[in-house]
Amino acid sequence: MCADVIVAEDDEKQAELVRRYLEREGHAVRVVGDGLAALDAVRHQEPDLLVLDVMMPRADGLDVVRVLRSENRELPVLMLTARSTEDDLLLGLDLGADDYMTKPYSPRELMARVRTLLRRTRRAASPEPVAEDPVLRVGALVVDPARHLVSVGDGAVECTPGEFRILAALAAEPDRVFGRQRLLEELHGFDRYISARTVDVHVMNLRKKIERAPRRPERLLTVFGVGYKLTDPAKATPRA
Repeated sequence: MCADVIVAEDDEKQAELVRRYLEREGHAVRVVGDGLAALDAVRHQEPDLLVLDVMMPRADGLDVVRVLRSENRELPVLMLTARSTEDDLLLGLDLGADDYMTKPYSPRELMARVRTLLRRTRRAASPEPVAEDPVLRVGALVVDPARHLVSVGDGAVECTPGEFRILAALAAEPDRVFGRQRLLEELHGFDRYISARTVDVHVMNLRKKIERAPRRPERLLTVFGVGYKLTDPAKATPRA
């Protein structure tokens, strides 16, 4: 699974280490040393993956992700950071990063994350029979995995990659209750750096986008002490 990868890292030793491991797995690698160079490289090269440090000169990694997603560029982004606070991790995911690793990290684990992201991207891009990738409908909510589209009624809904994966998992099995850990696995698999609060943040953001009254949700419901489920409001039992 050879890919074109851009590594944006201003620490030369770290960049060289990542480059060598990626090239050992057969990937073509370009290294840049600041955020503006990363944006320029992505726009001109259109890579398969961006490995992005957060703390960089000229533009930090969070700004890079914000700009790329505003340009509707859907390439997978794996962020690397020395920051370890949960708020920093959640902000990166909320902006549209696909995965996050905190320094110091194992190069072997990094390569495993890279393989996972590339496999996920290749599966999404490969043509499949409609029966294997159906449009998911829960009342007026429609989730189209093949085209990565969400709508409620006649209105389109813009979702980050993380929000989309959670919504697609819930929509595939309406009324089933998903625990936070199960939804976290949909996002990243096992990740010792990110807590289940990641799921809560994505759910909160989704409610702002798909609910008429986010503080009184009718579709994306909390099952206290268990997790979340997606339901059709039209089929809800009327309250006495």
